[in-house]
Amino acid sequence: MNILNRLVKSYQTGMLRRILSSFSGTLGLVLIALIILIAIFAPQLAPHNPTDIDVTNRLAGPTAKHPFGTDHLGRDLLSRLIFGSRIALLVSLPAIGLGVIVGIMLGTIAGYSGGTLDNILLFMFDTVRAFPPLLLAITIITLTGGANMLVLIIVLGITRFPGYGRLVRAQSAQVSKREFVMASEAAGSTTTRTLFKHIFPNSIGPVFINAAMDIPVIITFAAALSFLGLGVPPPIPGWGRILRSGYSYIRTSPWMVTFSAIFLVMATLGFTFLGEALRDALDPKLKKSPQLQ
Repeated sequence: MNILNRLVKSYQTGMLRRILSSFSGTLGLVLIALIILIAIFAPQLAPHNPTDIDVTNRLAGPTAKHPFGTDHLGRDLLSRLIFGSRIALLVSLPAIGLGVIVGIMLGTIAGYSGGTLDNILLFMFDTVRAFPPLLLAITIITLTGGANMLVLIIVLGITRFPGYGRLVRAQSAQVSKREFVMASEAAGSTTTRTLFKHIFPNSIGPVFINAAMDIPVIITFAAALSFLGLGVPPPIPGWGRILRSGYSYIRTSPWMVTFSAIFLVMATLGFTFLGEALRDALDPKLKKSPQLQ
């Protein structure tokens, strides 16, 4: 409820005005809104079933019936890309959410507790971050016997939570030394109450900025895994799998790579621009003076 109240009041504090006042912030919001609308209304927008095969019409160029052409199995490329936007959001957003939740919980505990528990959690963060994300994802997917959406979400969340954990740990370590926290502890507040009432709300602000800027990373990462054949299983139309199929026919049918790359770029640029605009809007150094408002 506290976070919701802050979001409702965000326009009054000028954050939304700052985002919309910049070209990149407005463009980011427009691109994200477009991708989300495409994902929500995919069944209504797609001209064909994305899994219907028509081998007699394979690798056909753009036509009125197939505006983006067809793939190597004769499936409508536009329909597959439209449904692929739904897959991209259904994978990336829960993965970011999982990473944020785990990172916030462990980071808050580490920063507030200190001592041995802090060292153990820091060691865990550093151990996970020591592995290259792609290698870690491939290893986990291989050990679990193959990828599905749930495995992919968990894998991508694991690759991101150490960064959030370290960020929240640093924030909560600073907050725990402030006067209002020490006063609460002196008044007999329990550890759980102190964490959720004081440490947690005052430590998570920077996490949401990082999360917004991490969404395009996760979308690209998920597409890369699909490109390697480790993403969502066929016939689910993931953008990375479409790119992989198109790469084999790039000389004769370049539209498969071109149009799928356009969708991927739209999503990544949208979240990148929004994340940067959000960061700038919350940076106190960039606030306008009262005379200029």
